[in-house]
Amino acid sequence: MKRFYIFFLLLLISVSAFAQNGRISGQILSSDGQPAEQVSVGIKGSARGAVSDNQGKFTIERIKPGSYTLLVSFVGLATLEKDVEVAAGETVSVSFTLSESANELQEVIVKSGTTYKSDQFSSSMKLLTPILETPQNVQVVTSKVLADQQVISMSDGLIRNVSGAVRLEHWGDMYANISMRGSQIQAFRNGFNVVNSYWGPLTEDMSFVDHIEFVKGPAGFMLANGDPSGLYNVVTKKPTGQTKGEVGFNVGSFGLYRATLDLDGKLSKDSKFLYRLNVAAQNKGSFRPYEYNNRYSIAPVISYQIDEKTKLTAEYTLQYAKMSNVGSFYVFSPDGYATLPRDFTTMAPGIAPTRINDQSVFVNLQHQLNPDWKLTAQVGYFNYNQQGSSMWPNVVNPDGTLIRAVGLWDAKSEMTLGQVFVNGDVKTGAVRHRILGGIDIGSKHYFADWSQSIALDSAGAEFDPKNPYYGTPVLGYPQFDRSMPLESRAAAGGGLQDQNYTGLYLQDELGFLDNRVRLTLAGRYTYVKQSAYGGADQEAKHFTPRVGLSLSLTKNTSLYALYDQAFIPQAGRLIGGGKVKPVTGNNTEIGVKRDWAEGHWNTTLAFYRILKNNELTGDPTNPNSGLSMVLGQKRAQGVEFDLRGTIINGLNLTANYAYTISEVTKVAEGVTDMKVGDLIPGYAKHTTNAWLSYKVQHGSLKNAGISAGFTYLAGRATTNWSSTNSSLNQPDYFKLDGGLFWEKDNIRLTANVFNILDKYLYSGGYYDWLKAYYWQADPPRNYRLSVTYKF
Repeated sequence: MKRFYIFFLLLLISVSAFAQNGRISGQILSSDGQPAEQVSVGIKGSARGAVSDNQGKFTIERIKPGSYTLLVSFVGLATLEKDVEVAAGETVSVSFTLSESANELQEVIVKSGTTYKSDQFSSSMKLLTPILETPQNVQVVTSKVLADQQVISMSDGLIRNVSGAVRLEHWGDMYANISMRGSQIQAFRNGFNVVNSYWGPLTEDMSFVDHIEFVKGPAGFMLANGDPSGLYNVVTKKPTGQTKGEVGFNVGSFGLYRATLDLDGKLSKDSKFLYRLNVAAQNKGSFRPYEYNNRYSIAPVISYQIDEKTKLTAEYTLQYAKMSNVGSFYVFSPDGYATLPRDFTTMAPGIAPTRINDQSVFVNLQHQLNPDWKLTAQVGYFNYNQQGSSMWPNVVNPDGTLIRAVGLWDAKSEMTLGQVFVNGDVKTGAVRHRILGGIDIGSKHYFADWSQSIALDSAGAEFDPKNPYYGTPVLGYPQFDRSMPLESRAAAGGGLQDQNYTGLYLQDELGFLDNRVRLTLAGRYTYVKQSAYGGADQEAKHFTPRVGLSLSLTKNTSLYALYDQAFIPQAGRLIGGGKVKPVTGNNTEIGVKRDWAEGHWNTTLAFYRILKNNELTGDPTNPNSGLSMVLGQKRAQGVEFDLRGTIINGLNLTANYAYTISEVTKVAEGVTDMKVGDLIPGYAKHTTNAWLSYKVQHGSLKNAGISAGFTYLAGRATTNWSSTNSSLNQPDYFKLDGGLFWEKDNIRLTANVFNILDKYLYSGGYYDWLKAYYWQADPPRNYRLSVTYKF
């Protein structure tokens, strides 16, 4: 910290020498009055410039007094010019209106193929700072990437686009459960933390998703309570003011049939009242027999521009899923990993399906108080209902036979969340202030009945994986008692979780030397009251600070350093009883970011170390008991590298690498199955991904393209409930994908092959209490073909 203070003092001494410079700021609009994003603004004859944000705004700092010519350019459009006069210590305001409409700009973006890279956060991230200037590793997976890779849900290969992200417990396509930097990261949607239990939320269908923002390290101070390992924020589609539509059809292996519709338009002639509607429906089978995951989703959004300064947006999302028994994707054997056929299943056809209704409502109000200050208020309501069951064996015998059991899993989740915050961009003398402050409140309730478990097989009539019988089980199909309301059953069985919290936060990003040096000072105070599994209410409060430093070496290159803390309330029942303490942690991170080729692609290199205290871990002797124990302290550290964007015209690339080590650094009293230096399961030591897409620009093959990508995991420290076989980790993982596409005018055809090498890929661990390995297999070689038509 002393180095921060010394450097800050030197900055203050130097500021006076630059106080007489001016700056140029303004806004760029399309011909129909919509903000024009990612438009380049530069000074003629100089390397100085900026890129407009999602509000069309830009600022060029550190301009010496004099006369200048501004150049406004966008890929594929004519360059605009405007003369300006900059005075000492003053800000020149200037505006541009392009001759193209917002719809025409979007078409240019799509055709130019420069949409693998994003320079700005969504407004739900609450920050005014461009990603390049933010002292934190942030990666954005854009809608173009999702379409090229034929990603249809959060669990569908999405994480290949982010360094160090892995999924070692799949839960099929029910929950994403993404891990990064040694821990499971938090799931957000439009700036709200939507995690209400370890198992949620339901994976979002990509039909209503615009893009996903991955934030590495703590960001709870600005969004909500969060894990120091990071979070992902799903940003849903909003009305754009353009009148357009898109219909898509997707077919693939294992009975995949999918259709989507995206309508975007105006409800009033003055363009104040807009709408967006996304609808999707799919039937989806599995490479394992008797498994299926059928879904539909409806997501209408409306927005109303009340006046020039105030905008109201409301959206509703319904996801309905009908899937086979949850847990059937797990395979158990005492003989080792992958010792049964890849398509083997213990699923008994005829078991009632699991049905899920997942609904959410968002209301967002934005008001521009004046040119420098903006107020945002938003509320969210989330309602999740599940009626179904999960499979788990009661016994795995040494000869591999087992007694299957089906456990009831009915669940309900309700969350009411609210946020009010202000953003400011002001100057005091030569110092620029990007200010964020607000309040974050939430009420979360989770009810689950998993108290009933019924065996399908009996001693002497076990299920034999080597000679499986898929007729009516020996003991028949389970009949659960649902005569009481779910809330009553959950209370009786201890399946209750409640959390109420309030957070206050304030951040000031101070810009010195015409914003070339940025010092971030922030803090969050959080109060939480929660209970779990029928226990008494527990209260906790904590202040978490944040200090960040970002230095622009050039307009395209920045260095950053960060220190911040996290505070994570956790629920559970300790094996020996007692009060569960919240998780506290801190993150130290340094890195370098750079835009290349006039911003067409960028790289991020980050080094980090995270310490976490008081984290709970499940009872290793019986993971289904609902009991936990305090681990002590763990440390995750490593290196991350990300590259994304358009390398040359027509060639898009996403590539990343992460080196991760997560280990126990302190052991709490009473913990006997772990020691200092033990690896924490749930990550891969080396994670490497790439996805390349090339579209032919000239000749007879113009508009055709080819894509290819791979995922490589080495040194996997897997999920492992074993205290005696902790070294039995899995072999390296390599998956190769690729395909062809063709697009012209409003039509695009995409065909991809996944797991081209047809490798038997899986993840899993070992259970002492069952004396058996378990794993979940990835699909064998499979195919997808999609057709989209824009109108």
